[in-house]
Amino acid sequence: MSGGAQHAEKRPDGRQEMIAYIRGRVLTTTAETIIVDVGGVGYELYCSGGAFSKAAAGGTVELYTYLQMKEDGMTLFGFASPKEKELFLKLTSVSGVGPKLGIAVLSALSADDLAAAIATADVKRLSTVKGLGKKTAEKIVLELHGKISAAEVISAAGGELGGALSEDRLSAADEDAVAALMGLGFNRADSVRAVRRAHEGGAGSTEEVIMAALKSGV
Repeated sequence: MSGGAQHAEKRPDGRQEMIAYIRGRVLTTTAETIIVDVGGVGYELYCSGGAFSKAAAGGTVELYTYLQMKEDGMTLFGFASPKEKELFLKLTSVSGVGPKLGIAVLSALSADDLAAAIATADVKRLSTVKGLGKKTAEKIVLELHGKISAAEVISAAGGELGGALSEDRLSAADEDAVAALMGLGFNRADSVRAVRRAHEGGAGSTEEVIMAALKSGV
């Protein structure tokens, strides 16, 4: 199966990006990472929700990447599109938001939820992201408010991020169910999918939805 990796792309700050894009076969996925076989070399990437939505074990995936280089090693991050990567770079430009926290934000919140939270200064919603405290959430709102338009964020994954999850707003009861699942460690995208599957299976009350979602493994 064909695959490839692009190298030496200029970043917005003028520095060169050693690995900017990869295409290959998905070997395995975990809760946080995807391993992609590119020409016999396995690249492990920490991925956004948008990137995870494109990946299925055994299938081919195309991801735009950001390589973090530190003294103790290198970490590769994967995104569904250049726009989503740009959003990640804006998030990590905020003091206190490192790459892993930036990827956590893009995994826990869909693009339109993130846009709405920043536009309306909804610090409480941003603070639902695991590892993101109130003070850092306030910094994100303060520094990015007015810099990220709703249209820009919603298109962050090339029209793919969120997908069907963004077609309909959740009811207040379903938002409670999603919040409960996220409190148990699941990301928002998976929690929303599980809640909708639970309804399709006949679950009605919030408690029934949560139980059905947990039984399905979210």
